[in-house]
Amino acid sequence: MGFGGLIENAQIFLLVFARVYGLLRTAPMISSTTIPGIARMGLTFFCAVAVLPGVLAAGYPLPAGGFEYAALIIGEAMVGVIIGFFLTVVFAAFLVAGQFFSLQMGFGASQVFDPLAQIQIPVMGQFLNVIAMFVFITTGGFQKIFLAGIDGSFRAMRAVDMITQHDFVLRTLILGLGRLFEQALIIAFPILGTLFLVYVTMGLLAKAAPQMNLLLLGFPIAIGSAFLILFLTLPFLMEVFSRVIDASFDGVLELVARIGGGG
Repeated sequence: MGFGGLIENAQIFLLVFARVYGLLRTAPMISSTTIPGIARMGLTFFCAVAVLPGVLAAGYPLPAGGFEYAALIIGEAMVGVIIGFFLTVVFAAFLVAGQFFSLQMGFGASQVFDPLAQIQIPVMGQFLNVIAMFVFITTGGFQKIFLAGIDGSFRAMRAVDMITQHDFVLRTLILGLGRLFEQALIIAFPILGTLFLVYVTMGLLAKAAPQMNLLLLGFPIAIGSAFLILFLTLPFLMEVFSRVIDASFDGVLELVARIGGGG
């Protein structure tokens, strides 16, 4: 589409731009503050230009008043934010999984700075997060963001559909947060179970041989056991990461399809 076509359809282009920017502002990795704002704006512009012909072909009714149009822009931006939030929940699950067993293995006080999220997170959470980012890239996560989150959402729903189905959106948000802790517990369970057995064993040894300094021996045993289990289960964890990421995109497609189809 040429520059004249953008000027002619400027109102619809602005709506498309708002949704794409809301998605890229909250999507995993792309939303990082380390990415220059002008680069994100440029990516948003080119994505909006690529999606605009499909939106025009499907038809997008515009409101008559300026206030309704401004509200529609805000609604389109919120659609993008909600879709990006669902994808970000996946990476939060990996951070929470690392938090679950960091304290038990003796790394509870060790925090590192995450340059993507701009927060302090547990070192094991950062380790799992880095692995998840590699899995996200190798499984075509960025392509799925643009295909499912941008092109697929415009084909399935408009901002007005989200307002009419606000109960379903709120219920899905709550279920998504609950699923976050469920997935984090599943990922952390092998190490949590092993550490539980280690501490039970040390408790029995403390009863059988009180003269042993289990406080001194407990930390290296717990850390060594946790790293051993993590090393042994890492190939299986990567498969779990891939399934969780794929499930998140399937959930986004189901969400926009049900909202666009009336719930």
